[in-house]
Amino acid sequence: MNRIGIIFSGLLIVLLAASSMLFVVDQRQVGVVYALGEIKEVIAEPGLKFKLPPPLQNVVFLDRRVQTLDSPESRPIFTAEKKSLIIDWLVKWRISEPRQFIRNNGVDFRNLDSRLAPVVQAAFNEEITRRDVKGVLATEREKVMTDVRSRLADEAKSFGIEILDVRIKRVDFVADITDSVYRRMESERKQVANELRSQGAADGEKIRADADRQREVIIAEAY
Repeated sequence: MNRIGIIFSGLLIVLLAASSMLFVVDQRQVGVVYALGEIKEVIAEPGLKFKLPPPLQNVVFLDRRVQTLDSPESRPIFTAEKKSLIIDWLVKWRISEPRQFIRNNGVDFRNLDSRLAPVVQAAFNEEITRRDVKGVLATEREKVMTDVRSRLADEAKSFGIEILDVRIKRVDFVADITDSVYRRMESERKQVANELRSQGAADGEKIRADADRQREVIIAEAY
């Protein structure tokens, strides 16, 4: 009985050791094998893989799918004619060089987000200040996004990522300018409404005067 127990324990230890040396890389992931704290191997091909047991080797997985970075708290950007705009944007990116990504950002994507966001914001600042409001809102909106993406291409390499897309989600005036625009629009609408009421009152007087005149003519002809 003791011999069986010993054999069973031995088999269990072997199985545990074997399980610690095998791992699966999903097609949505990149496996990074560490040996004593240093990157030994980057595995992009999915499937069952082998490594030495801990602490000799450990594996970390990185998501290779497309990620989205949304603009943080919006800050005003001045256009060429010194108008303040609020730009909300998003950037689509994915890991292209896992080793470079880990060296610069670790394995936490939030580190990348916090470092990449100011770079994207600076690129938008450069492009918006070269254009007027009309260009940003309509005529050059697509070009702004294309130019920002081009500006980010080299910066992205240092992060170990590639930029797939840059989009402007919303363009708006800052709050005080927006209120001013709304007040001006309201004033214009009130002016139009007053003019319409005045014109309506004048037309009403004409109609009543004409009706009275016709009434007098009809009464006179009757007698």
